[in-house]
Amino acid sequence: MILNNYQTSIKMLVMGILMFFLTVTTARSQETDSSLNDIEFTEIKPDSGVRDSITATIVSPAKQSADVAGPDKNLLKKEEKQGLTGIFIAGFIGGLAALLMPCIFPMLPLTVSFFTKGSQTKGKAVSRAMFYGLSIIVIYVVLGLLVTVLFGPDALNSLSTNGIFNFLFFILLLIFAISFLGAFEITLPSSWVNKMDANSDKGGLAGLFFMAGTLALVSFSCTGPIIGTLLVQAATSGALLGPAVGMFGFSFALAIPFALFALFPSWLSALPKSGGWLNSVKVVLGFLELALAMKFLSNVDLAYHWNWFDREVFLVLWIVIFGLMGLYLLGKLKFSHDSPVNFISVPRLLIAIVVLSFTVYMIPGLWGAPLKSVSAFLPPQATQDFDLYTATLTGGSSGHTIKHEEGPHKYSDIFHAPLNLNVFFDYEEGVAYAKKVKKPVLLDFTGHACVNCREMEANVWSVKEIFSKLNNDYVIIQLYVDDKTELMENEKFKSKFSGRDVKTLGNKWSDFQASRFNSNSQPFYVLLGHDEQLLSPPTGAVKAGEYLEFLDSGLKTFNK
Repeated sequence: MILNNYQTSIKMLVMGILMFFLTVTTARSQETDSSLNDIEFTEIKPDSGVRDSITATIVSPAKQSADVAGPDKNLLKKEEKQGLTGIFIAGFIGGLAALLMPCIFPMLPLTVSFFTKGSQTKGKAVSRAMFYGLSIIVIYVVLGLLVTVLFGPDALNSLSTNGIFNFLFFILLLIFAISFLGAFEITLPSSWVNKMDANSDKGGLAGLFFMAGTLALVSFSCTGPIIGTLLVQAATSGALLGPAVGMFGFSFALAIPFALFALFPSWLSALPKSGGWLNSVKVVLGFLELALAMKFLSNVDLAYHWNWFDREVFLVLWIVIFGLMGLYLLGKLKFSHDSPVNFISVPRLLIAIVVLSFTVYMIPGLWGAPLKSVSAFLPPQATQDFDLYTATLTGGSSGHTIKHEEGPHKYSDIFHAPLNLNVFFDYEEGVAYAKKVKKPVLLDFTGHACVNCREMEANVWSVKEIFSKLNNDYVIIQLYVDDKTELMENEKFKSKFSGRDVKTLGNKWSDFQASRFNSNSQPFYVLLGHDEQLLSPPTGAVKAGEYLEFLDSGLKTFNK
């Protein structure tokens, strides 16, 4: 998956941190100085012809440009620009959140006083503070670049679909969440801090640089989980510069206050006093980290078909997490490091109402409500065991009980058709059916970990006009590029395009997409005629109006 998927997943992080900032204001105001089991599927025997047919469609890169139109380059550039902007914004907000951590906030006046009192002129104080801030930026951007160098661009692109990495990210975020909730602190070896602190005493620009390094090390127990979360999100975006851009946004937000307070020292008097409210900041972030961790575990569950995290199970966990956050904001839930809450301020009460309202908003999802505002982060609607919503679209019963007249499709025992549509999960089978019913093909390259894919299915495919065309005018073929289902031995092959061994169903469709359409992004929609040639240029995640035009253009070309 590339940056397009990340753009949607970052919304949760930004939304959560914004909620956290609102909480900080109110916390400070009260502080003193101190399933499918019932369905039987027809057994489908291995078809060796599938592999030969698929590999036969693979063309060389040179020939491909003449025969097959690739993705719109302008669209890809637009997606990349928007994705990097989203990464920077998330990093910037994360940096602002880090400023309010107990490890950094009390150091602001001390550090600025060091610049102002240790300099003969105001200009020198500002220049020293500027260099100090620049040093912070350099340190964190280098950290982001190291992530890119260590993993490499190819690895970054595959991280979002790798089950092992997603599970490790879940464990990592779970540890961060538990740390923020107060169970323990994540610290770096004291020898590192002492050595860096000794170098900061040298004076001059080198001393300022090591002073910035000392800040990064000393504050790691507070900033580590935030940095880790940002790096995980940026790394799994598949963007080569994602980690560096994220760290630039983070460090830029962290460095700005030091320069501003050095320029306007009188502003320091407006800062709130340190106190127990700083711990409330950590706890709220801990709840958000815990909610985000569930998404990574869900990715693994979907890719390996464990069927532990159906949509309603995921929702129950989120309802409990955000419900507990609301109780914490009301002062009904306390942790070991929390200060006594003598009263609840009106702003804090309002924020608690927002959090608890969001909690109540998710409850109807247990019965199938689409929850479009968060649908991108949830498991597919089709994994819902009790779904009252889909029936309203189809005028029939739930998609789990529908059997289409042509019989169960290949792989329908492991994949779920969105919105009860008649979806095929095998290219050859779908194309053969399209020729039989004389309809064009909508080829949907998707993924279990693709948040934009889920958003398109929930918010675009469900639009009445679009749903009607998908249901009546097209044969839909969904190919999961990140699925871990092992291929039969006679279906495995070595890719002529990449030279890699194709062992899983996801490998097969990913190789097919890259070799045939010169793209590895999801969602990726392709309209094909019976000759398997393009009816219109492929597209990615777009708004409903644009998607409807895309479908109409394909039908117009097909009916000529």
